[in-house]
Amino acid sequence: MTERRQRVPDVFDEAHRRCRAGEPVALATVVATWHSAPQPPGATMLVAADGTVTGSVSGGCVEADLYERARRVLTTGAPELIRYGISDDDAYAVGLTCGGVLDVFVERVDPGALPGLNAVAAARRAAQPAAVVTCVAADADGAPHDAGNSPADGGDSPDRPQTDPAQRLGRRLVLTGGQSPIGSLGDDRLDDAASADALGLLAAGHSGMLRYGYSGQRRGSGVSLFVTAYATPPRMIVFGAIDFAAAVARIGAFLGYRVTVCDARPVFTTARRFPEADEVVVQWPHRYLRTELDAGRVDERTVVCVLTHDPRFDVPLLELALRHPLAYVGAMGSRRTHDDRLKLLGEAGLTEAQLARLASPIGLDLGGRTPEETAVSVAAQIVAARWGGTGRPLAALDGPIHRPG
Repeated sequence: MTERRQRVPDVFDEAHRRCRAGEPVALATVVATWHSAPQPPGATMLVAADGTVTGSVSGGCVEADLYERARRVLTTGAPELIRYGISDDDAYAVGLTCGGVLDVFVERVDPGALPGLNAVAAARRAAQPAAVVTCVAADADGAPHDAGNSPADGGDSPDRPQTDPAQRLGRRLVLTGGQSPIGSLGDDRLDDAASADALGLLAAGHSGMLRYGYSGQRRGSGVSLFVTAYATPPRMIVFGAIDFAAAVARIGAFLGYRVTVCDARPVFTTARRFPEADEVVVQWPHRYLRTELDAGRVDERTVVCVLTHDPRFDVPLLELALRHPLAYVGAMGSRRTHDDRLKLLGEAGLTEAQLARLASPIGLDLGGRTPEETAVSVAAQIVAARWGGTGRPLAALDGPIHRPG
């Protein structure tokens, strides 16, 4: 038995809803960052015609200025690429006091973009990846010049723009699995090159910038394209229908995971007890994980938290989980329980390297006691494992605060 919940709408959902209603919106997207920028590429903020704001690009440093620029773009329809940097001379000037630099592309999204938005929305509903490739910069001076095929020789260089570069700005190409691309960047060869590279970024789950010549040449420059990757969210599977599981499910959803709670006991495993979980499954834990692995619904981004406290459940489950390259496998229990588990798992044939991947007892040492405090400890360990963090206080470390993705 499986029960599912609906997610809270995000910036994309709001843009889609507004365009379906015939309303244009201004969309501001972080397309590049340097140093200690507060948000990664792909962070977005939407400004609607009624002044409503959804999302954020910097956590408050530049939003006021960006709001006014977005209102202007909403009126003029002309996209803008804006750079925000350190504000040294005037503490109240627009800038990033964190020391970072970021480029933000602001564009108007009209109801005419609805076919592409519909395709992305359908892919997201089906838990399939999708990508939107947008031209955020086009520079005629940056297009390489081929002396052997110059206009003076009677030919048109394939590297030179055949149209006003400004006409490329804001063009989009929408890519969804198994379907033909929607839209165009203004050149068939550029579409082909961008599609191939964007699908590579999408497979890695990353948004990012691509640069080409005007006809898709991978040498030189001319156009800058930003790929917004709508990758399927990583999964968090929480085994054990206990109060700690409810807290871990809440913080997992907050971190952006698609959360499943699984337990073999139907009386405890209900959607009412776990409202933050995307799905609640009544099944023996190791059988459920085996089914998900066989179906390809578990990958190297998947996080597994075993909170069952019962060797009948957790030993066969951990034996299976540790044999696969999951992002994180943690198990709750005392140190004595941990030692007993390791003995049983070793007898089941797991190697020392596989056993070393087990985070047990689960979580970082924060001194917490309550389910919520324990969930913070577990989440902190998962984040540290994902980004290579130390778990130490930032005040005790040197160097950049934000690690490269």
